[in-house]
Amino acid sequence: MTPSSGCVLVGLSDQFAGTALTLSPIQTETRYFAVLKALAAFSMESGLQPGDRLPTERMLAEKLAVSRGTIREALKCWESLGVVEMRKGSGSYLLRPVSPQSLHMPLTVEGRDIATLLHMLDVRRALEAEAAAICAERATAAEIRTIQSHLEAMEPVFFGPVDISAEADWAFHRSIIDTANNPLITQIVDGLRSLMHRFWEQPLGIVDFGHASFPFHRAVFDAIAQRDARMAREQTMNLLETVRADLQRGAAAREFEANG
Repeated sequence: MTPSSGCVLVGLSDQFAGTALTLSPIQTETRYFAVLKALAAFSMESGLQPGDRLPTERMLAEKLAVSRGTIREALKCWESLGVVEMRKGSGSYLLRPVSPQSLHMPLTVEGRDIATLLHMLDVRRALEAEAAAICAERATAAEIRTIQSHLEAMEPVFFGPVDISAEADWAFHRSIIDTANNPLITQIVDGLRSLMHRFWEQPLGIVDFGHASFPFHRAVFDAIAQRDARMAREQTMNLLETVRADLQRGAAAREFEANG
């Protein structure tokens, strides 16, 4: 131990003298963590796919010789990481493939204000732009046709008399992300989109939210079809920049109304 580190320890001791700390001795492995490893191995060996239901908590508790409380604690941990969905009265369903070697990266966002939304949009924009560039470089002809089909299904919704469909828009974006075939990009963007859409139903009261992005969807696809990675990245950045402008416009309108 160096003198400097000793000073730090003495300082901490003095600072928290007489305080009841909640720190406990470190264990090499908690029971619920052991349960997670066993569930991951079972998931992989059983060939469970996203959407499949896991065995009941009671069955898992009996097979693993632990309490149902331990099973529930483990499943809640997985749910917080987006690995499973726990449906009341139905059971727990796998959301993504998992194995004992899986590493989980939780995504936690503090705050529900415009600044938080813009921070999430910055990350999403960078990842989606890179996904579009990868797609332009590597997409097969069949994958490009799939992206085109989503674009053609989306455009009548945007430009016709039908109400705007967020799902049609997302299907187009997701087809590009899936084609990039980078599971980390997919998972992070999925998490960001889920968090962003919890903030609003009709974003900030803007009726025409997202309308300015319409032309850029075709521009992104054209760049991908032409195998132009630089242009695909640039057009994706332009598309999501219109979302930023809409968010800022809505926030300004809301502030104006609040101040009378």
